[in-house]
Amino acid sequence: MTMSDLQFPGFHHLTAVSANIRENKRFYTQDLGMRLIKRSVNQDDVSAYHLFYADAVGTPGTDVTFFDWPVDRERRGNHSVTRTALRVRDEASLGYWQARLDDLKVTRGEVGERAGRATLDFEDPEGQRLSLVVDGGAGDEPTPWAASPVPAEHQIRGLGPITMTVPSLRNTDLVLQKVMNMRPVREYADPESPAHTVHVYEMGAGGPQAELHVAVRPDLPPAQSGAGGVHHVAFRTPDDEQYHAWNDRLNRFGLRSSGEVDRYYFRSLYFREPNGVLFEIATDGPGFGVDEDMATLGDKVILPPRFEPRRAQILAGLKPID
Repeated sequence: MTMSDLQFPGFHHLTAVSANIRENKRFYTQDLGMRLIKRSVNQDDVSAYHLFYADAVGTPGTDVTFFDWPVDRERRGNHSVTRTALRVRDEASLGYWQARLDDLKVTRGEVGERAGRATLDFEDPEGQRLSLVVDGGAGDEPTPWAASPVPAEHQIRGLGPITMTVPSLRNTDLVLQKVMNMRPVREYADPESPAHTVHVYEMGAGGPQAELHVAVRPDLPPAQSGAGGVHHVAFRTPDDEQYHAWNDRLNRFGLRSSGEVDRYYFRSLYFREPNGVLFEIATDGPGFGVDEDMATLGDKVILPPRFEPRRAQILAGLKPID
């Protein structure tokens, strides 16, 4: 496998932080209509839930996940992921979501165009910055969730462009292009500060599910992590062969990483790009059905096998969320 053969098809998941996990579960399942497909714990901190919301079967690229930590709100700034886009099929879906968000009294903006796509910005109850982006049917076809309160034709189809904000582009650009094989494809004025520029990088075959947007904002202070903020963004790799090749590639370029980590539902590799944003490379498989019936995904707390001997102790430390 040559270096140029290594390409990310798109994003695997995005993980953020909630200090109110019960309300978080209500919002993402009842308001946004996503399925809770895995109710587990943070494998590095088993005192905290790790909840995964996705399509009906947890298709890679549809996951938004949350760590349950009792922390203050994020202080917004650079060196961080600053907006998460979620894909919908067409502008009729944006019209549906405008009305739905208003009915639910969710803070939102107006429908506009960003980087050539119709977009609707809104926030979750803890201030996480989200957008709905029209994909026109591009990207992997998700599996609608039959029990969703949102009609199948308007359901969230997966992750769209992810925006990160940095004070300087140069070193981040080197890693994105030279190490991660991304391609700079266009630029646009930052909607929050039109004097500054957002640089769009494309992965794999491209499309809204495979774009990383990098806003350059030297005027902002560094972000301080907290509730409503993003912990890390994960990029898809299809199989173990390419996963091992990515590990070798990071080592060859001298980028410090976690080394290979088995998360049971997928295999992970973590590293920070030069401006400090935490990236993960994650395999598509084995998937969330490896230890649970697909019909009952998310109904109860599931622990990877190495934590099962501590189940009673771990569950005693978790708060009720239903």
